Amino acid sequence: MHTVAVLALAPVVGFDMTIPPTVFRSVDGPDGSPLYDVQVCGLDPAGVVSTAGYTIVPQAGPELLATADTVIVPGTQLPQARRDGTLPGEVAEALASIRDDARIVSICTGAFVLGAAGLLDDRRATTHWAHAEDFRRLFPRVRLDENLLFVEDGNICTAAGLAAGLDLCLHLMRTDHGSEIANRAARYCVVPPWREGGQSQFIDRHIPDDGSDGTAPTRAWMLRHLDRDLDLAASAAHARMSVRTFTRRFKSETGQAPGAWLLQQRLRHARHLLETTDLSIDAVARAAGMGTASSLRHHMRIELGVPPLAYRRTFRAVQGVETRRTSEIAQVPAMGSRPVAGS
Repeated sequence: MHTVAVLALAPVVGFDMTIPPTVFRSVDGPDGSPLYDVQVCGLDPAGVVSTAGYTIVPQAGPELLATADTVIVPGTQLPQARRDGTLPGEVAEALASIRDDARIVSICTGAFVLGAAGLLDDRRATTHWAHAEDFRRLFPRVRLDENLLFVEDGNICTAAGLAAGLDLCLHLMRTDHGSEIANRAARYCVVPPWREGGQSQFIDRHIPDDGSDGTAPTRAWMLRHLDRDLDLAASAAHARMSVRTFTRRFKSETGQAPGAWLLQQRLRHARHLLETTDLSIDAVARAAGMGTASSLRHHMRIELGVPPLAYRRTFRAVQGVETRRTSEIAQVPAMGSRPVAGS
């Protein structure tokens, strides 16, 4: 039987910690026997404090890591890893005991622990989008991509924020035992067996503040006229700068070229219209300055991984209540293998 060790490091994110036992224990094999032996382990036998207001008593100690086939580190607010990118001695020692051939997994901010242990150096990885800036600062050698739900790089897998741990655990089950088993687990957990798109569709994009200096007034003007043809020359003229100076100042102030920034704001406005109005896709495209529905679909697929209608179904609530029934998820048909996000 495949042994899964879930290493809870205080203060552990309670939701993240419950995902692996829930998913991997949700279905049995064809002969009725469990497919996985899932145990939560910790460094302190007296208990592990969670961020959810309770303390758990782990089933096992850190010695389990030396024999486990898969080791999963859920999200944690472990101070040293999150603040300094280092690990307490007992945590580093526990991680060093993991078998060389074991599969190592993180969920959400558990990636900070793997990063602090040096396990993600020169690898692709992801973590919760809200912590991406801190992660890059602490672990510059990691090739972070916060736009993905999960990333698989060799024997190390990292999931983005919170519920992306479900996506990754279902992927691991699909890898181990095929789509039929993974789909059964998804139905039991009442979640989609595969989510379209990546974490980028959930990221809250920051719009620079309006101001009186530099390019800020022109950026505010551009935001008020997204439905117009805002070429670089017109924007520079509004700022009373040459195109060269405007481009240089714009990138210095926003970190982006004018065209990239404008596209981001148009997509942001299109997302807002999809979430809050009944406008047709063509009307949304025109209002956001994207021209046509085809152009909007193209850019949304590239930037967010989902087309407009799928985005609207995901984020649009009817009368403030999400109307998708659990029966719709339970009846999701079995499907074949799909490409792995980030592989």
